Amino acid sequence: MLRGTFTALVTPFRNGAIDSSALERLIEAQIRAGITGIVAIGTTGESPTLTHDEREEVMRRAVQMGKGHCKILAGTGSYSTRDAVEATKRAEKLGADGALLVAPYYNKPSQEGLFRHFQTIAQATSLPLMLYNIPGRCGVDIGAETVVRLAEACPNIVSIKEASGSVERVSELRVKLPNEFTILSGDDSLTLPFMSVGAVGVVSVASNLFPEKVCALVRAFESADPATARELHRQLFPLFKDLFIEPNPVPVKTALGWRGGMSGEVRLPLCEMSAANQARLRKTLEEFEHAS
Repeated sequence: MLRGTFTALVTPFRNGAIDSSALERLIEAQIRAGITGIVAIGTTGESPTLTHDEREEVMRRAVQMGKGHCKILAGTGSYSTRDAVEATKRAEKLGADGALLVAPYYNKPSQEGLFRHFQTIAQATSLPLMLYNIPGRCGVDIGAETVVRLAEACPNIVSIKEASGSVERVSELRVKLPNEFTILSGDDSLTLPFMSVGAVGVVSVASNLFPEKVCALVRAFESADPATARELHRQLFPLFKDLFIEPNPVPVKTALGWRGGMSGEVRLPLCEMSAANQARLRKTLEEFEHAS
């Protein structure tokens, strides 16, 4: 069952190439923190700017480092069903434990088109699959009824990363879906509100930086300790917000770069943060670390 804290892993670059040593150190840090799983080559991993060979390299290293320690999910979604099928098959061959499938973006399919897209991918693999609903980026919403149809028709579609920003949407899904189908928050700042109505974890950007804290928040709520979960949410909330003052993953990679051990480098069309936003993020990080 896909539940708990999954890190939407960044892809470290140095001088335009993947920094394999930094990637390994980042994965090691996640494992030491007790992360449930990592999602490699997703949006936070800048997958649209990676070549096929680079995606395979990142997945191979993630599997080598993490297999047996945490779950390894591959971001294999695409606006091309054929490409998504091929990417998911490659991930399965490389040893991934599952795949994250973002809704097709740009071409805005109908709900029937979405159903057939995800069904076709599911029929081509035995991997457990997590849908990824993020209408703000994709321009299309995977309707609740479509999720229900997919859960009924495809036994290996078992979860959804919900990034619609709507607690009501999570409530609706939880009522309509079987209990074994899991819902994870796609927004760090909404993890606690979503869990209060039935979500069972998060695919997190902030856990690249503070995996122990994000894991502790999720575990506290799951362990029937809402007071601790609320306090962790209160501490983390300013950071959750400021990691998105510029397009993801620019702020989180900038912060990781300040720590040393990896560059904050991103690939165009992303670029470095403005000086003003860097100052704001530094202040938020300093206040968080001082309070912790």
